[in-house]
Amino acid sequence: MNIVPLDGQLPLKNDGALELFFIGTGSAFAQEHFHTNFLIIKGNEHILVDFGGTGPVAFPTTTHRSASDVETLFITHSHFDHVGGVEYLALLNRYIGMTTLSRPKLKMIINEQYQRTLWEMTLRGGMEWNEVNREGERLGFTDFFEIIRPNLVTTEPREVWQVQHGSIKLEIFRTNHLPKQPFPWQQGFVTYGVFIDDRVFVSGDTVFDPELIDMYASRSEYMFHDCSFMPNPVHASLPELRTLSEDVKKKMFLVHYPDKQELHDFTGFAGLTKQGWRYIFE
Repeated sequence: MNIVPLDGQLPLKNDGALELFFIGTGSAFAQEHFHTNFLIIKGNEHILVDFGGTGPVAFPTTTHRSASDVETLFITHSHFDHVGGVEYLALLNRYIGMTTLSRPKLKMIINEQYQRTLWEMTLRGGMEWNEVNREGERLGFTDFFEIIRPNLVTTEPREVWQVQHGSIKLEIFRTNHLPKQPFPWQQGFVTYGVFIDDRVFVSGDTVFDPELIDMYASRSEYMFHDCSFMPNPVHASLPELRTLSEDVKKKMFLVHYPDKQELHDFTGFAGLTKQGWRYIFE
């Protein structure tokens, strides 16, 4: 893998190499970095994974291009640092991308369960009432997004979905991003991480979950894992991640981290994920 700083405008197409580009690497309340949202780029396709509250500023700042260039989205869950900019992006595409630039609808990779949650509980209040559609009805999810449905592969030991978007393969797994509660994670808040092209694991937001790490560690060339520096009820902590084997840690980059990273020791890990740098997997 090559890790290189961006020189100029980020290309959203390449020669076929898998690439990750983080427009942010910070936690929900970080101020030194933008929210942890990233692009997957390969061949003629790209997927923007999450677009949080800092997204409208983070995207042009780090990529040196307009957010209207985004074509495909995947959202891991509905916390504001992962979904807070989606309304902006959808309205930007509908009223500038589709009308002024003659671009198609945004594509969104999403299953039916999370589509209902995302629209009814997060997006509908600000997006439904802007106009009426061609049928004379208030706007709905499909007026903004072309849906790409992943396929359910298994529910045990946790939900796993798969989708092939052009040359990019996503395996989407359910994560446990809940404080300890009297009900199982399967009944809780819907949150996901992704395994990309059978090579690269990105945990999404999760508590320390050795079962999940064991599911993907041997299959992963590199891993990007959620990391709080101190004990945290809904995120894996640095002390917990330090208990992993040396073989796992040396291929694990830490992401979604808070401010003041210079106060902590990351010896043994692959390092902290760098905002605005290109991770190119040959």
